[in-house]
Amino acid sequence: MMSEPNSMSQPAEPFEYMLYEGDPDHLKTIVSSPRQKSPRIDPDVLKLTHRIGRGPFGDLWVATHHLFSDDYDEYHEVAVKMLHFMKEDQIPAFLTRFDEVFFKCQGLQGVCLLQGISRKMGKVCIAMKFYEGSVGDKMAHLREGMLPLSDALRYGIDLAQGIMELHSRGVLVLNVKPCNALLDENDRVILGDFGIPHLLLDVGDSPLHGPEQWEPEARGPVSFETDSWGFGCCIVEMLTGSPPWCGKSAEEVRRLVAVKQEKPEIPRGLPPKVEDVLRGCFEYDLRDRPLIGDILRTFESCRGEVADDGGGNDWGMKKMDQKAASKYGYTDWSLLKDRLLVGDTVRSRKPRDGTVVGVESSAGGGGAAQVLVRVRGIHGPLRVSSAALERVSFGFAAGDWVRIRRAVEKHSLVGVLHSVDREGRAAVGVVGSAALWRGSCSELEMAECYCVGQFVRLKGHLSGGGRFGGWPRRRDGSWVTGRISKVLPNACLVVGFPGLLNFAGPVEAMADAAEVEAVSFEACEGVAGKYRHLEDFHWAVRPLVMVLGLFAALKLGLLVGKAGRSSRQAKGGGGPGAAATAMERQQQDGQGAGNPAWLPPPVANILFREGSAAAPAPPPLLGKVEGLSRLLQALSLSSLSLSSWRRGLVLEIQFHA
Repeated sequence: MMSEPNSMSQPAEPFEYMLYEGDPDHLKTIVSSPRQKSPRIDPDVLKLTHRIGRGPFGDLWVATHHLFSDDYDEYHEVAVKMLHFMKEDQIPAFLTRFDEVFFKCQGLQGVCLLQGISRKMGKVCIAMKFYEGSVGDKMAHLREGMLPLSDALRYGIDLAQGIMELHSRGVLVLNVKPCNALLDENDRVILGDFGIPHLLLDVGDSPLHGPEQWEPEARGPVSFETDSWGFGCCIVEMLTGSPPWCGKSAEEVRRLVAVKQEKPEIPRGLPPKVEDVLRGCFEYDLRDRPLIGDILRTFESCRGEVADDGGGNDWGMKKMDQKAASKYGYTDWSLLKDRLLVGDTVRSRKPRDGTVVGVESSAGGGGAAQVLVRVRGIHGPLRVSSAALERVSFGFAAGDWVRIRRAVEKHSLVGVLHSVDREGRAAVGVVGSAALWRGSCSELEMAECYCVGQFVRLKGHLSGGGRFGGWPRRRDGSWVTGRISKVLPNACLVVGFPGLLNFAGPVEAMADAAEVEAVSFEACEGVAGKYRHLEDFHWAVRPLVMVLGLFAALKLGLLVGKAGRSSRQAKGGGGPGAAATAMERQQQDGQGAGNPAWLPPPVANILFREGSAAAPAPPPLLGKVEGLSRLLQALSLSSLSLSSWRRGLVLEIQFHA
């Protein structure tokens, strides 16, 4: 097993020694600079033989490296990563960064040895030690390409150790996958092809990227926890035989991961600790993911519990959800990253300050420890869980919203504090930077914080829609107020606009926290301003208010009309007697409507076969003519009487007609 990162061999540094020349009173101080290997390789001593692979950043070749001097003449087989064409103005910055990584990675045990860098055929070539196979090659020769759980844990431990070695030197991998997990002669994993995205100042388009890697300057920053996402995808591929989102294009994966926040499916039947740490690897917010050290401890603790059956795996897939997290006791990894020491100033997640006077390690070395905290105003220390506390250094704690005092043109001045150590060194996630801003606490000051559900709008002096653009305007030209739906780790705000109706889907925009201002109902001026803020809650507010106003107008009109008719009747009829006379008249009309004598004689004869007077029977032909004429007369009378007849009588006349 590899030693801890603290005990790893460090790059050789200059040192001083005293030279004794016979006089002990006059010692000579000598500064010795150990000879460092140059990262540059002469193109003439590097001979490409054949290509063995192709990746998103370049082609992989097998080459012969000719090493010679006055004492030896050797040929070594090496692997050469020939990068795609780079612009000439990008090469100097790339070479400078490569030199830094080259010297940092010397002496690491779990990382592929870098031989140097050269240029052949107009392309940049990185030479490294050659290994015969990889975990990806081994999976290709297995049934369904799945590794047994025991092998996956063993390779995962080796891989985590290599990643942790790089992290101890400040180097990110950003490209963790089984094909980059090389195997040595002892079947141990050696991390290869590392740091190329970090060197290229690019994150590529691998479908195994975390959410912040797709748009690092907007959804970033890219940090050590970014490799935790890639590590989780690598383990899932080892156990299932296929990478997450297999068969989907890079653009589809970007939409699923970065926009819809979907997470990879994990196999069923894993040990609870392994399942817990894998769920943590796929948290959308990188601050909630475990560090590689936490993953390594979890895998080491479970390795002895898993039997080496040598067979394949037969487990289903499980989508990660909150119910499963609560069932298995999901760990909030963000609470375990800062180890408290005696003397630390801490702040409860409920506002109260105190000082740590004792620390009790948790059972098994994992989980939250119990600490003794002395709080002013309370006699005796309190025993609380470290997960309920956050360390305060120089007045700042992780998660605080801060403003950088020193103006920088490229990135925002407002960000979220990711970490602050006991010496005052701070790391802040800011919009516009793919990496964390690092500096001193003396360069920071507290800033206004924003949370999900809060209403904001762009500041009035911004004319182009802010840093990201796409912020909608009102008809009068002012900015529309939106509601915060997400707060990203770099203080970037994802804002929705529920007050706008869009049949294509919800309207969203991204904003820099330094370019927005909070909006509240109490702060809105006047009735018009408060009503406008109500419309920002949902697009249905305006039509609902219009419908309610229409009903209120109709009701008011009916009341006014009724009052007007009553007043006119009172004036024209001379008081209550006129109203009584009108009621009697209505009753008489109702009674007469059912009396046949009230109808004209022709109509009564036709409808009711009776009349007011019996007429002598006419001759047959004359009777038919008179009957037809009476019918026509009845029709004409009925059409003239439609305005005064009531109820079913009118319908009956039209039916007979």
